Order: sequence, then structure tokens, then C-alpha cells
Amino acid sequence: MDLLTFLLVLFSIVTFTLISNSRARKSSKLPPGPFQFPIIGNILSLGSNPHISIAKLSKKYGPIMTLKLGSVTTIVVSSPETQKLVLQKHDLAFSGRTIPSAVEALNHDKFSIVYLPADNQWRKLRKICKEQMFSVSRLDASQGLRKEKLQKMYDYVNECSETGRAVDIGEAAFTTTLNLIWSTLFSKEFAQFNSELSHELKELVGGFLKCLGRPNFADFFPVLKWIDPQGISRQTKIYLEKMFAILDEIIDERLKNRRSTENNDLLEVLIEINQRDEAEFSRNDIRHLLLVS
Repeated sequence: MDLLTFLLVLFSIVTFTLISNSRARKSSKLPPGPFQFPIIGNILSLGSNPHISIAKLSKKYGPIMTLKLGSVTTIVVSSPETQKLVLQKHDLAFSGRTIPSAVEALNHDKFSIVYLPADNQWRKLRKICKEQMFSVSRLDASQGLRKEKLQKMYDYVNECSETGRAVDIGEAAFTTTLNLIWSTLFSKEFAQFNSELSHELKELVGGFLKCLGRPNFADFFPVLKWIDPQGISRQTKIYLEKMFAILDEIIDERLKNRRSTENNDLLEVLIEINQRDEAEFSRNDIRHLLLVS
């Protein structure tokens, strides 16, 4: 095929795509939006700062617009008035959320309260969180615990100041938060300040969140899910397996010693629910709920 023939074929394909996009937009009754390029759609329109790009596009196409991200059609709602309609008046109709490909590792999307649809399972998990984690009585009971962990961080920073050691604020804050959560969930501390264990878990949690936040080709082109071209799903699975291994060790230890010790933490409540009806609330439910707690 010579160059002229190739250019004619390419021109024909592009022209056909433009006409098809125009007809599809008119017949589908979708909100207005920028021109959609073949294959990639509007991905290039987002740039390196999607929130700024979307704000600029909304000034031209209105508070409700259509973007094509790869092969995924996305409706963007940008004005406060429209968002109020979507999030408050019609919240149930729009409660389902897009599930990133990475979250499907180890079926996390099928157990996590973050990604479950608003069905009976989700309501059950929400009720547990509301009554056992965020109730007024639970928060009041843990007030002393929060003061204790903050005092420990203050003492650590003060000790570093007296000895002339540099303080990694991020590491100290992470360890304090970690021990506060760990004490609330499991009635035990997890790590000491500046310890290898604390640093290891920080890297583990950070790596997991980084995988969830990275732009993933498989999300824009679902046909690529089984290929996982960037390896994000494989890496997420590794992080999840390591975190579940830690949680399994804690659960097994509690099951072994719960008769000899009394605990009034979230793990104890979850185990009691599980032992009353394992089919209703399985060990997998416990692991995934603790992971997002």
C-alpha cells in the first residue's frame, strides 16, 4: 500500500468516526460534551490536573456533561445545585459507584462496605459500624485512649528534642494513628515510634492506596482487565495478601485466647456476630471490614 492510499484509508476512517460520534451523541440523548477522539475519547482533555480541566470544560458545556474516558461513558456533574439533586434527592438511584479494576483483587469489592451496592449486606455492615464504631458511647469510652496516644507522641517528640534527634513527623503521626486504631479494634498497640514494624506497615498501606489511586488502563478499557498491562491488580493482590495475613494472625490469636481474657473491642463484637451466624457474617466479612476500618 503506497502513502497516498494509506492516507485516503486513514481519512475515511477518521471521517466515519466523526460522523458516527455525532450521530451517536444525537441519538443517545446524552448531555453535551467535548469532541471524542477515536479509541481514547476525552482522556487527553483531562490533562495532568483533571479537576481544573473539568472546571474549565463545565463553563463551556454546562453543569452536566458527557466525557468518554477510553471506552467508558462518564457523566460529570459540576454545579452545587445539580450535585445536591444527585447526592441528596436522588441519592439511592446514584448510590452505585464505579469499581476500579484493582479493587477486584481477592474479591475486595464484593465484601468491602466502600464498594458494595446499597443492598442488605451493605446496610448490615453500616449498622455494625454505626453502632459499634461511631456510636456516642463508643467514642466517649475511647476518649481517654486518644489522650493517651497523643501524650505518647508528645513524650516521643519531647525526648527527641532533648537528645537532638530529628523527628519524622509523618512517621510519628502514622504510628500514633495506627496505635489508636489498633487499640480500638484489637485492644493492643501495634508498633513503637520509629520502629521497623511501623515503617513496614506504613509502606504496605501506602503502596495499597497508591495502587488504588493510580490511573489504570484497565479502568478506561475494561477489555484489558484480564491482561492487567500495568500490573496494578497483581500488585494490589500482593498488598492485600500481606495485610490479610496480619489480620488473620490477630483473629486466630483472639479465637485462641478469648476464653481467658475479656475484651470489649470491635474485633470481639465481630467474632460474636460471626459465631452466632457464620453464613450471615463470615470471616471474610470480618477481614475486609477491618481492612477499611
